[in-house]
Amino acid sequence: MGLLEVLLLRKWFQVRHGIGGAAVTEEIVPGYKFSRASYVLSLLRPQVYKDLELKKYGLKVYLRDPNAYTPLLEPQIVRGQKVTSLLMGRDAAKNREEIAKFSERDAKKFGEFEAMLDRIVSSLDPILDAPPVHLPSLFERKTMQDKLKILRSLKNLFSCMRKLGKDSKDFYDLMTAPAIKVLDKWFESEPLKATLATDAVIGAMISPETPGSGYVLLHHVMGEIEGVKGAWGYVEGGMGSVSQAIANCAMDHGASIFTSKPVSKIITQNDEAVGIVLDDGTEIRSKVILSNATPKVTFLDLLPKDTLPSDVKDEVKLFNYDSPVTKINVAVNKIPNFLADPNTTEDSVMPHHRCTIHINCEDTNYINEAYLEAKRGKYSKRPMIEMTIPSSLDPTLAPPGHHVVLLFTQYTPYNLADGQTWDEKNKNAYADTVFDCIEQYAPGFTDSVVGRDILTPPDLEAVFGLTGGNIFHGAMSLDQLYMSRPTTVLSNYRSPLSRLYLCGSGAHPGGGVMGSAGRLAAQTVIEDRKRLNL
Repeated sequence: MGLLEVLLLRKWFQVRHGIGGAAVTEEIVPGYKFSRASYVLSLLRPQVYKDLELKKYGLKVYLRDPNAYTPLLEPQIVRGQKVTSLLMGRDAAKNREEIAKFSERDAKKFGEFEAMLDRIVSSLDPILDAPPVHLPSLFERKTMQDKLKILRSLKNLFSCMRKLGKDSKDFYDLMTAPAIKVLDKWFESEPLKATLATDAVIGAMISPETPGSGYVLLHHVMGEIEGVKGAWGYVEGGMGSVSQAIANCAMDHGASIFTSKPVSKIITQNDEAVGIVLDDGTEIRSKVILSNATPKVTFLDLLPKDTLPSDVKDEVKLFNYDSPVTKINVAVNKIPNFLADPNTTEDSVMPHHRCTIHINCEDTNYINEAYLEAKRGKYSKRPMIEMTIPSSLDPTLAPPGHHVVLLFTQYTPYNLADGQTWDEKNKNAYADTVFDCIEQYAPGFTDSVVGRDILTPPDLEAVFGLTGGNIFHGAMSLDQLYMSRPTTVLSNYRSPLSRLYLCGSGAHPGGGVMGSAGRLAAQTVIEDRKRLNL
């Protein structure tokens, strides 16, 4: 077998026929194309988009506006008027009008709140596109060139902190305080606070009352699509089209891509990673290996047992992968019809159908109660549900008049109480609970279902290699960010084993369809190329 220059590996727990990690499109129900795991695009870094010329290689995105819809199960009477829902998008005037239905004070404050988040995101933006400060290197004997690199990282960090200026206190609160404390400071309307709180907990085994939950909210407003800050969109053909555009670029530049080739282990020799072994016994040698698997899979499962120093291994074992997520992909024969805002005709696509639709999110207490059930080992009886209908904008996903409905739900613990497991009975019981909740908001939904696909945390781990079912390759908590992601020693994308690099979401800056960790890992390899004789 010839020697490859660079090998990028992705460890699948099931043999997979396609590329993409969790950014895949699959036809689970004949005729319906699902973004089976990840489902919306925003966080993909502009530099990645530009450098890889993804538009040229086939990426097309439908921007959503409006982008957030919260129907109320019970209408509220505010100042003598019946209010049934909250609809928000990029139009500031329309947002004020919608929020004012609940609170005129909140309507005035919302613009200030968004401006504050925008300023913080702009201040932190450079951190997302640069490697973190590597603490161990500060205390090691280094060459002058290495010391200059460390100084550049420190300068970048201090520059971001300085830019925060008057927003430093708000930033500190977002990083350390419960999201509900931050939201209570700004707003009084529960539907608005609960809608915003969903971004603070999405994909995380935390509640709005968990200290530090504000950061996840911040993480989800860091996005940009085609120059539009904070925008979210649906990818034409599903999220697999993102992966395919990247693959098209890679192959156009000489890369070879192999699927259905599970990796069983990384080959080591003289404290270096020198290749991999496939499940069928095939050995592939390479000068460099970049792993897009989770830290646990990369360093604990694929490496020989005694390869890593014991202290590094112990830290990797402590990395938190708790996940509350069950993803349910549904094929329906008609668009859902919400009582809060009825369809004008049976098959009409309304503006709110294009949004993320927040169900069971009229009150932050509902979210906290769902979380507490999961912490007791039970799935939530009133789960937090984020419904998206990408076929409302993308006609390539379903037959005419039919739709794909993607349900991102929580809270469901990885391990159920009382010795229960996520067998088919429990999976379907939970999915039925979710459907029963939707039925209260949109009667007729259950009868419209053509087929469904249920992915609990163990399924997300088994199918996509997401340890613990965590969509971020590890919790996005303050102790697992920046210079501590995944550990202080491993935070510079390198490993104690020469020629092995971590390039997935388990590295800085973390999870989401972002591309930044991969770009920074690749730049690290380029920095090391002379030492590695590449």
